[in-house]
Formats: sequence, structure tokens, C-alpha cells
Amino acid sequence: MTSAPYQSTTPSAGEQPRYPLRLRLSPKALATGCVDGAWWPRSRDLAAELPALLAVLAVRLGEIPRVSYNLTEWDTAPRQIAAAGVRVRLSGFWSRPAHTVDLVAGDRRRITLLVLPPGADPSAAHRTMMRAARRGNADTVEDVLREPVPATETSTVDRWNDEGGHVPEQKTREAL
Repeated sequence: MTSAPYQSTTPSAGEQPRYPLRLRLSPKALATGCVDGAWWPRSRDLAAELPALLAVLAVRLGEIPRVSYNLTEWDTAPRQIAAAGVRVRLSGFWSRPAHTVDLVAGDRRRITLLVLPPGADPSAAHRTMMRAARRGNADTVEDVLREPVPATETSTVDRWNDEGGHVPEQKTREAL
């Protein structure tokens, strides 16, 4: 018995995605750290989450025929999917670094993204994504996930929109 690749469609140019993609990329520059940005998927279904991500990253990399991921981070995924007419090979590894996904272009350029858990707290997820995507980030994945965000980077919280909402302001002890 043969199985067909998972078929998924991305919104056409005139359609808006149902939810905005939760992605932050480092500015285009020489890579200095372990990740090139961060992605906060809405589920652990890699085959369902990837098409929108691949469509956005195609602007930077072109066609992306290969994605590698850690098997423990995602639900069972097929070996390949079709996204925007491109056959994408999904390579899951037990030894792949946790909390990351690699997207490899046809010319072998690569983007490594920190992957936040779908159920993460929005405020914490925003801070972590901003840290992972900051210019000159040379932190390891563990450092990005563990370290607090410097105060100068939290000013972008006001611009963070998620499904039409915003991250609630932090209340000081005096306000409580």
C-alpha cells in the first residue's frame, strides 16, 4: 500500500490567513548565533503548521524542499508534504537539537528557528521570540530560553499582536 504526501494549501495572494503567523526573524546579516529567529506554532501538527511558514520563508530562501526537526517536539508527521506546489521532505531525528527546526533551501542555505511550545504564555513567548531574533544574537538555544530579556528589547511588546489582541501590560506591585 502506498501513501500520498500530506496535501495542504496555503492562502492565495488575495486571501488572508486565518491567523497571523507567529514568527520573528533576525535581520539579514551574517549568522552569529545558534538560531536565526523564532517560530511559535499553534499546534504540534508539523504538517499542518509548515505550509504557512514555508510560504513566508520562501521570500528569503526561495523554495524550501527540506525541513529537519526533533521527533520529540512534534506529533507524528509524514515523510513529505506538498506546500505551494513544492514537495517538502520532512526529516525527523531523535538526535536533532531540541526546540529547533531547520529549513533548508534548494541551494543549501539554511534557517534554524527556535520553536516555542504552542501553549506558551503569550508575554513570555513574545520576549523569547524577540531575544532569539535580535541583531547579533550569539546565544545558544538554552540561553535564549533561560535568560531574561534586557529592558531595551521589551519596548516592542506594544507592537506584538496575536490574533487581533495584544499582550497585557505588566502590573507593578503598587498597582495591585
